[in-house]
Amino acid sequence: MPADRNAHRDLVVIGASAGGVETLIRVVAGLPRDLAASICIVVHIAPGSPSALAGILQRSGPLPCRQAADGDPLVPGHILVAPPDHHLVIKDDHAHLTVGPRENGHRPAVDTLFRSAAAARGGRVIGVVLSGNRDDGAAGLGTIKQHGGAAIVQDPAEALFPGMPTNALANVNVDAVVPSPGVAQAIAKMVKSMNPPPNEPQGPGNSSSDGEPMLACPECGGVLVERGSAGVAQWLCQVGHRYSAESLADEQAVSVETALWTAIRALRERSALLQRMADQCHARGQARSARSFRRKADDAHEQADLVGTALREAARGTLRQVSGEVADGLADEQAS
Repeated sequence: MPADRNAHRDLVVIGASAGGVETLIRVVAGLPRDLAASICIVVHIAPGSPSALAGILQRSGPLPCRQAADGDPLVPGHILVAPPDHHLVIKDDHAHLTVGPRENGHRPAVDTLFRSAAAARGGRVIGVVLSGNRDDGAAGLGTIKQHGGAAIVQDPAEALFPGMPTNALANVNVDAVVPSPGVAQAIAKMVKSMNPPPNEPQGPGNSSSDGEPMLACPECGGVLVERGSAGVAQWLCQVGHRYSAESLADEQAVSVETALWTAIRALRERSALLQRMADQCHARGQARSARSFRRKADDAHEQADLVGTALREAARGTLRQVSGEVADGLADEQAS
């Protein structure tokens, strides 16, 4: 349904990761006390760690802030923060918590919040991407723009970790790129802007041309199918784990490294077992069998060393996380 033409942008969704807490403190400190919009925040948090973020932000600015509970209403001038190990989603003017599949390796995930906000309120949403690694938030921010919402991105040159802002800028035509002290002012200005576009997507999402699964999900091993979301490529498995390109590449690197370390361990264990069998044969006077087992033990040890060498070489190239390369490329472009 189209949005009320007399409505204003009344929902702000903010995503951050590494370095994001420091930025969020500055943002909430600069927000006006009479802000006519609800704010929902996702910061990547370790699943088993209690989060003190809501308390920190409560003390940092004029707006009340607390950790979200399932079914909380969205109240203008109030801030809700996603708890650890739960996605924060928007539906029917309420915040809901789910334990759905991780996206880009995270729960809570920024993309999950952004997509749900766009579906619930369309052009009345302001999406904000702050400091963080990798690319969580880029696809979700694109969805917000596709539904007529507004997009703000922290200046990557000023962010402690530029990966998330860099990827958002590479994939989304944003409305403002500002340093952290200017984010609150940009939010307040956009909240006051009237008559946002209709609550309808500006164009259909794209899917892969053939729809054929080509990759394995790094988390569950299920097949991945490429899907396009607001112009940003993503990969989705049958369970629901979702990855953007950079996050998938980095998770694949972790899987490859784990497999190589597993191979090294297995080969060394095999070498130790074969050596023990050789020693037992030698003690029983079975010289021929002892030599055979010892030769196989030496081969397994040599193979473990070869895999170790391959792992060290891969760590300098193939297994290097792409998030750093993206940031380096942006810096080179800006320098030129």
